[in-house]
Amino acid sequence: MSKPTENDCALIALDWGTSSLRCYRFDAHGSVAERRGHPWGIMNLPVVEGAAANPALAFRSALEAACGDWMAAAPDAPLIAAGMVGSKQGWREAPYLTVPLAPDRIGRKLLRIDTGLARPLYIVPGLLQVSALPNVMRGEETQVIGALQQWRDDELLIGLPGTHSKWVRVTHGRIQHFDTFMTGEVYGALSAHTILGRTMHKPDVPDDAAFMRGARVAQSAEGLAGVLSNIFSCRTLGLTGELEPQAQPDYLSGLLIGHEIAALKDMASHHPQRIGLIGDPALCRRYRLALELYGMGPVSEAEQATEAGLWILAQHAGLVG
Repeated sequence: MSKPTENDCALIALDWGTSSLRCYRFDAHGSVAERRGHPWGIMNLPVVEGAAANPALAFRSALEAACGDWMAAAPDAPLIAAGMVGSKQGWREAPYLTVPLAPDRIGRKLLRIDTGLARPLYIVPGLLQVSALPNVMRGEETQVIGALQQWRDDELLIGLPGTHSKWVRVTHGRIQHFDTFMTGEVYGALSAHTILGRTMHKPDVPDDAAFMRGARVAQSAEGLAGVLSNIFSCRTLGLTGELEPQAQPDYLSGLLIGHEIAALKDMASHHPQRIGLIGDPALCRRYRLALELYGMGPVSEAEQATEAGLWILAQHAGLVG
């Protein structure tokens, strides 16, 4: 691969999460010229002497190792980062912005920090929803902004399935409201740390029939008992011979996602014309199946939302043209 030059590096952008660091080198037209991935999430930074007393040293080391050559070749290219790097456990906390708000306000509120590498880093703030039960996101706002370049509907519901699934309501381009479901983390905990996992065997291929069986529970009479009662059926169906061990993981996944979608449908005063999904394609496929089961949609998926969002935020901040 040829060495990058100042002419083909207009922006260096980072998606810096808990477990990984993804780097993007943009050309002057806003296209990604090169991508890199590293395991240096904020909880897995390089070991650096003195970092215990000064954590910035470890972040600086990770940044330099990840894209120091890009920075050297393009000394004037600005640096922007989104994700958990701006959390309390990150390099520096970027204060939350409250919703509702327009996406361009996020770009005007980037946190500027000194990297110690002869250029600043601009960190994207997260979003806060103030209510009796507050809600926050950090990193997903960048993906939503990127996806809005693909979807320009007046009413949108954008889903970001994952460890903590987010559902973001967008009206006329403004982020109005969002909800969080800890579906992925709960699935992992139930499978690994409860009696439900004792009888599970990981299947060689996804079992859509088992997944859909689980997804239907929330819309059944038994579903009225709630998810805390329903999850025990993963064990009892196995004990009674109605659910094979290899089918139990997908059944539990469907049961949890089904309850998530059922709650989402109940909370919606009206259903937007489009539902957009951002995330891992296999997981988005499962959510699409559940959404269609519950009569929500049509559903489409965004591509390369993170990098698109980083470029747009840099534009809003005046870092690039």
